[in-house]
Amino acid sequence: MLPSAGNVTIREADTIWREQGGWFDARWHFSFDRYRDPEQMGVGALRVFNDDRIVAGAEWPLHPHQDIEPGAAQVMTFSHRGDLHSEKNGSPDDGMRFIQFWILPSVRGLETRVQQRQYRLEDRTDRWLQIMGPTGTDGLDLAQDALALVAHLTESGKLKHTFGPGRGGYLYLIDGRLSLDGDALGTGDAAKITGETELRLSTDVGAEVILIDVPLEFESVGVWAGD
Repeated sequence: MLPSAGNVTIREADTIWREQGGWFDARWHFSFDRYRDPEQMGVGALRVFNDDRIVAGAEWPLHPHQDIEPGAAQVMTFSHRGDLHSEKNGSPDDGMRFIQFWILPSVRGLETRVQQRQYRLEDRTDRWLQIMGPTGTDGLDLAQDALALVAHLTESGKLKHTFGPGRGGYLYLIDGRLSLDGDALGTGDAAKITGETELRLSTDVGAEVILIDVPLEFESVGVWAGD
């Protein structure tokens, strides 16, 4: 069995920064915008992880990004020149929830582009579904040796994931209840992983989970390297 003691830090939902703006309600897991915490600066190449909700018909105004790859079921790559984008809830009646995370690339000269792919519930039921990974692997392409995995666990579902040497990442319980190596997690709880570890997940009621696996050491490029 791989070591886990000291490599996994559980973060309870009510300890994660909450930002509210009337038309939006967000949980910012790492330092972002006006929220600054030197103890929460991401994990390796994962720099930002936000769980955002916006009300019906609302639009997050245009704002710039450079040299990053945020994503959920969509990957947006921003060039070194910088680009503007916005998020909009197209429904006039229903609120929208989306998870945005930034993975810092190690590839220079990226061009702005957008990738998107739809998946079915059965694609991730009681199994890991890789929705993003290095170019040439399953899912949408990342310019980093990183993986984004999602799963819908039924009450009988069990999963494992191994972080190898020099790897780390983030596990987020989007909804439901989860046992993580004996620790009980509820909706909105998360776990930060830093180092060689084997995670064992199970649930008695069901769970929606996302897991990011990234290198802890990587070559910074663009604005992240001070270029």
